[in-house]
Amino acid sequence: MKSKRLRAFDRKYLKTCQGLIGIDEAGRGALAGPVIAAAVAARPYFYDTEWCRRNASRINDSKLLSKDEREELYEKLRWLESEGRIWIGVGWGSIKEIEQLNILGATQLAMRKAAEEVFENAEISPHEPDPLFVAEEGGSGDKELLGDWKILVDGKPMKSLGYAHEALVKGDSRSLCIAMASIVAKVTRDRLMMALDCEYPHYDLASSKGYATQGHRDAILRDGATPIHRELFLRKLLAENAEVEQDEFGF
Repeated sequence: MKSKRLRAFDRKYLKTCQGLIGIDEAGRGALAGPVIAAAVAARPYFYDTEWCRRNASRINDSKLLSKDEREELYEKLRWLESEGRIWIGVGWGSIKEIEQLNILGATQLAMRKAAEEVFENAEISPHEPDPLFVAEEGGSGDKELLGDWKILVDGKPMKSLGYAHEALVKGDSRSLCIAMASIVAKVTRDRLMMALDCEYPHYDLASSKGYATQGHRDAILRDGATPIHRELFLRKLLAENAEVEQDEFGF
């Protein structure tokens, strides 16, 4: 079964580390809305729990799941987080950051934010602690060091992530911890785009989630861009439309 392969894939890493942190993003190719990344951290014992053995078969790349499946699994993952069985972090790359850093830079920033939230929630120290600080009461001496964990990122290496990691092409369909992060990122972004649909009801955001569906493209060409649209991403669409109009009217 695929689920067993996902668990087995992660177990190979767990032989040499204290835990895994999977990171994935959602919304990188959309015309509107932020890019959102999620990180999920799990220790080796999680993979041996009854919950994991019984439910891991349902976890997969979020794009291969139905909306209802993603929503249900998202709630289960948040429940696991509340029980202290896994840790979750979410990071955003805003429209402004996408414009300033380009989509790759904004994606890496979102991933770094998600990873750092996980570090805080799981009490992982990303850097070697200062001995003087550790000596003080309440210092970070009890935190695990990030070097004891392994970070797995979906896709290609992220040079500006800021932390050592292994990049896995199609990692969300290979690694269980990345697949869990994929679900969190996708559902978090989908819910945001549903909310934005109420603010911009003519742009097909509830169904398109900001991607270039025909309805979304038509709305942009009809009503123009909004503050949540990515200007750099619209240039090609607007240029193509200008060419069509030129051919149609003979300009």
